Amino acid sequence: MCITVFMWQAHPIYPFLLLLNRDEYHNRPTKPVGWWEGSMILGGKDEVAGGTWLACSREGKVAFLTNVLELHTLPGAKSRGDLPIHFLESEKSPMAFAEELIKAAHLYNGFNLIVADLPSKSMFYVSNRPNGEPISVQEVRPGIHVLSNAKLNSPWPKALRLERKFKMLLDRYGEGEIYVKEMVEKLMKDTVKADESKLPNICSLDWEFNLSSIFVQIDTPLGMYGTRSTAALTVNANGEASFYEIYLERNIWKEKTQNFYIEKL
Repeated sequence: MCITVFMWQAHPIYPFLLLLNRDEYHNRPTKPVGWWEGSMILGGKDEVAGGTWLACSREGKVAFLTNVLELHTLPGAKSRGDLPIHFLESEKSPMAFAEELIKAAHLYNGFNLIVADLPSKSMFYVSNRPNGEPISVQEVRPGIHVLSNAKLNSPWPKALRLERKFKMLLDRYGEGEIYVKEMVEKLMKDTVKADESKLPNICSLDWEFNLSSIFVQIDTPLGMYGTRSTAALTVNANGEASFYEIYLERNIWKEKTQNFYIEKL
């Protein structure tokens, strides 16, 4: 499970700004943010399935992904983490990629995928849930959006809380520089859980309650599960991009920043 808040074409300095918490088992092998060998892809990497939850390219393409919370999953499904890679390695526009994905979306467990091309100011959202409904493809309009483990901008308690806190902090900055590390500290480490009466009632009440905070930490029989990294990806109007990540490595929190330039922007 993950949660992300992002601002798209709605700020005079930053055409794109994203904060994302990745929730996963702490013992799952993962590489922190970096340039993939022999590739133009920048992002973290799941070393089990080989995919990613958030990545971008020097050409200004961005893709990020969250899982859909559901009771039953497909045991032989394709890895959802491959979807951002497929987009970043393709020559397709976000709209063309999203429409092409409709044909194969049933092969994956529940996902929410955002694909964007910053130079052309194009961003699309794709989801293959709820089951039995047509694949959801929609253009993402300029503004502030939150994506957790239901559809884009679904009013889950943690999503509403993150959006409200993001807007409050943004108002304090005004139209000036945004201090990303401060945003990460004040927004993405929030451990406040939701009122049980407001949970979506998809899985067990105990599991949903433990997942209901922005920052998640659960001790399970399979090991510690929860937020093991927070990423902040910012791109300014001059094409200067920064990919900041704080992440767990052998139970120690570390941080890393990769700066690059999008020439086409």
